[in-house]
Amino acid sequence: MASIHIITIFSLNLLFLLPILSSANNALPPIFSPIFDNVCEEVNCGKGSCKASSNATFGFACECDAGWKQTSSENDNFWKFLPCVVPNCSVNFSCGEEAPPAPAPDRHSNISFFEPCHWADCGGGSCNKTSPFTYSCACQEGYYNILNQTGFPCLKECALGMDCTQLGFDLTNKTSSPPSSLSDDSKS
Repeated sequence: MASIHIITIFSLNLLFLLPILSSANNALPPIFSPIFDNVCEEVNCGKGSCKASSNATFGFACECDAGWKQTSSENDNFWKFLPCVVPNCSVNFSCGEEAPPAPAPDRHSNISFFEPCHWADCGGGSCNKTSPFTYSCACQEGYYNILNQTGFPCLKECALGMDCTQLGFDLTNKTSSPPSSLSDDSKS
């Protein structure tokens, strides 16, 4: 039990001391170099790229591709560890006839700050942890992962606006039935 407390205290000290050490232009001790140099191998930044950084909250930052953003304020550097999974286009979350799904029940009332599902918004789906840094969104019936990527939120097809086509979305309605054809004797 005591070892858990020691590890927690060490981790928190490391988390808070890293920005101070890096802002003073001090190099990290060589023992920490392999940890922070390889962090991007485990991280999925969605529609963005991972950059290792000793100035970042968890040792890395996600830099979003054009047309994508994180779920936090764009001016807040603390949240740069979040993946780029929000399209920067028109999204109508209440496009369906029924009410939007209720949020998934809190399965872990004592969820950790370091838990990836703590930060994930799966929309019309539930979050499943796949590694210490990654998660997947399992969609409810009638919802689909954005761009068919399980790390992206679940939306209904009708939620995306026409300005989303520039981001690679196919906005053809796949769930509607094809138009009925007229028989030969109904022609005028």
